[in-house]
Amino acid sequence: MRSVATKISLILLVGIILGCNAVKRVDENEHLLTENSIYQDGEKISTKEIYGQLSQRPNIELPLIGVPLRLHIYNTAKPEPDSSFYNWLYKKPKREERLIKFLSKKQVERLGNSYVNFNEFLKETGEAPVILNENKAENSANQLRAWYWNHGWFNAETDFEITKSKNKRASIDYYVKTHQAYILDSIENRIVTPVADSIYQNHKDESLIISGEQFNTQKFEAERERITRLFRNNGLFHFEQDYVSFDADTINTNHKANIDLVVANREVQKEDTTYRVPYKIHKISEVNIFLDYEYAKRGSPITDSAQVETYNVYSFDEMEFKPEAITDAVFIKKGEVYRDLDRSLTYKRMNELRIFKYPNIQYMPDPRDTTGTKLISNIFLTPKPKFGVDFNFDVSQSNIQDFGIGFGGSLLIRNVFGGAEIFEVAGRTSIGSSKDAADSEDRFFNISEVGADVKLTFPKIAFLFNTEGIIPKSMSPFTTLSVGVSTQNNIGLDKQNVTGKYFYRWYPSEELTHRFELLDLQYVRNLNTGNYFNVYRNSYNRLNEIAQNNIDQVNPDYFEPIDPSDNNPPDLIIPDGTSGFINDINNNAISLNSDEEQEASNIIERQDRLTEDNLIIGSNFNFIKNTRENIYDEEFTQFRVKLEAVGNTLSLLAPVLNLKENDNNTYDLFGVQFSQYVKTEIDFIKHWNLGQKNILAIRALGGIAIPYGNSNSIPFARSFFAGGANDNRGWQAYDLGPGSTGGVNEFNEANMKLTFNTEYRFNLFGALNSAVFVDVGNIWNIWDSVEDEKAVFSSLSDIKELSVSSGFGFRYDLDFFVIRLDIGFKTYNPAASDQQWFRDYNFGNAVYNVGINYPF
Repeated sequence: MRSVATKISLILLVGIILGCNAVKRVDENEHLLTENSIYQDGEKISTKEIYGQLSQRPNIELPLIGVPLRLHIYNTAKPEPDSSFYNWLYKKPKREERLIKFLSKKQVERLGNSYVNFNEFLKETGEAPVILNENKAENSANQLRAWYWNHGWFNAETDFEITKSKNKRASIDYYVKTHQAYILDSIENRIVTPVADSIYQNHKDESLIISGEQFNTQKFEAERERITRLFRNNGLFHFEQDYVSFDADTINTNHKANIDLVVANREVQKEDTTYRVPYKIHKISEVNIFLDYEYAKRGSPITDSAQVETYNVYSFDEMEFKPEAITDAVFIKKGEVYRDLDRSLTYKRMNELRIFKYPNIQYMPDPRDTTGTKLISNIFLTPKPKFGVDFNFDVSQSNIQDFGIGFGGSLLIRNVFGGAEIFEVAGRTSIGSSKDAADSEDRFFNISEVGADVKLTFPKIAFLFNTEGIIPKSMSPFTTLSVGVSTQNNIGLDKQNVTGKYFYRWYPSEELTHRFELLDLQYVRNLNTGNYFNVYRNSYNRLNEIAQNNIDQVNPDYFEPIDPSDNNPPDLIIPDGTSGFINDINNNAISLNSDEEQEASNIIERQDRLTEDNLIIGSNFNFIKNTRENIYDEEFTQFRVKLEAVGNTLSLLAPVLNLKENDNNTYDLFGVQFSQYVKTEIDFIKHWNLGQKNILAIRALGGIAIPYGNSNSIPFARSFFAGGANDNRGWQAYDLGPGSTGGVNEFNEANMKLTFNTEYRFNLFGALNSAVFVDVGNIWNIWDSVEDEKAVFSSLSDIKELSVSSGFGFRYDLDFFVIRLDIGFKTYNPAASDQQWFRDYNFGNAVYNVGINYPF
């Protein structure tokens, strides 16, 4: 990996050197455009939106170093590669003959094609030089004038000046004189249809066109859209946006604009005659739902039907769905005013069910109506296949597992009980190789894991009472019940894991997601605790060193047989020797100095915590706000808060249930001390789109878990860790912290965490992007059983233990996911005894993180 990083650095260096030859493909009478500058009323501006109006922009440069890398890549390509190849081939006598003799004539032709294709690839990957074009400069000036006009400066003047240098480079300065802006003054409306005017007047306060503000064309477009939505959500079925227009009077008004809002009547065409009629408020007279529609069945008779409230439910074959389960997903109601919103909500909810293909919702005039105001809504649904099967395969590596192969499969059953439920069964198994396996023998694959998950999802809130008044169906509620089991053999401590969840999720708005886990259960059982010191080798080495330092006090049977030819002291035997030595320490049979006693206490406390069985029963609530509209939206905010409470109900019921107390004066349930703690996490992400594929992204994350009552520590599975591909990238996962301890354990975790990330992302060329980043963060112990001062957050002064890493990365965008390589350097290491800044800032100590998609 070090050689790869060196090559990357060399490529960047070569790109910088090539910067002096940027005009390589610029003809003598041409000039490379290197800079655009815009001056508004004599002052240079940098507003991204205004620069976006220019027709011609310089070649894209890499941030920070200012090198037009894609231009240099383009310049390395031969303009006419076909001619260049044959000129080279025929330049020396007998070169072609020797190549044909060595390769064959066909291979020489392929060599030429490869040469041509490679140069075409360089051209496509790179960017042709942007040649100064005065016509485009003039067009840019006109577009600037149009932009300022659209923002209220009707008398704006624009001009430009081109500066050409002798080295075939040029820059353009654009000058804008805005003059006085026009302000909105009187705003009147001329809405011909009375019912439309009445609707508008009732919502006039929501208008985006406000007297006293500066004229802005975008506000008028937004107002047209608002009025259209307003009318179409209040019964005006035939209304279109084209019927809304604005007239502006700016003549002799002293830079004020008087606005008239005009809403024309509906245009109707009958045969060769076109005329206008007033709008009418339409109501729904009937809602028909066809559960198994297919194009081939369009002429077939209905064989099954049902009436649910005001809905007519039909089926061409025998009905497989409970009608009320489907009508719950329909927001169009008989007798109510037509609304676009009801149709959109119905589309959305039907898609969320994952039962039907995209629905077809149609409206038609009711032939029984003589007033022309009634509509019949027909909803055509086509079920997806009842069964869905999926398989997966993966290769993995971890701190315990040197190499692993995983297999998995899942079965999905739709409409399992007839109420649009989704039932999923998934199984997984893996085999792997580990030097720390409990029984490695001579087999390569000496560890394994098997697991299964079952999940049932209901399209409603399944609770003791009706929650429609609190969580209406417009919030897309779901209830999920899931159970999972897994077991590991000869890997780590050989765990058995059982999980169970009963949770609700709903969406109060397009940006908000709520998830409430009424029951979150996890039971972890360690089957092979004797393998602890094989897995946690650092803990073993420290314990072994203490034993060797006090070898005269330690039972010789705890050590491996002494080799007379080896001058080194013997090592503790795992597990008998380590267990015996720890028992003697606990029984005060061995006298240690204060430092050794503290070190041994830390090791024993950690072993007890990581080998104990865990029983976690609690509830949690997730609040998520995400302003991202789609995957292409590059400017958005995400905010997530999670609140978790575990063990409180059990603690209250313990006396009632007559639960037994253990030696620690805490309660056991089924022979396991249940956990009790509260935990909260806050995660904030913000992205800014700087234009030309440049993105600035930041993240701030904080979390704390406080044990109390029946616990004095947090279960390993629910604690925090730092480092890794999505965290502090200068450290491997679990290697950072706690505090300034220096990550002395294999898996370092704690119950408090702070992380701050900043990343600047930019495009190199084509689908290859890059980024530079700074990560700040650490984990600490607080209010738990850990006593090591270096690991504990005891005061605000411990903020100085925040570790800093920085680096750069490459990301290849495959559209459906991104492959990511980040190279992180330890920039500030609070655990270092000296030179905490930039001590290991080199490729030899860098951490190479490979990941899928962006870290935040």
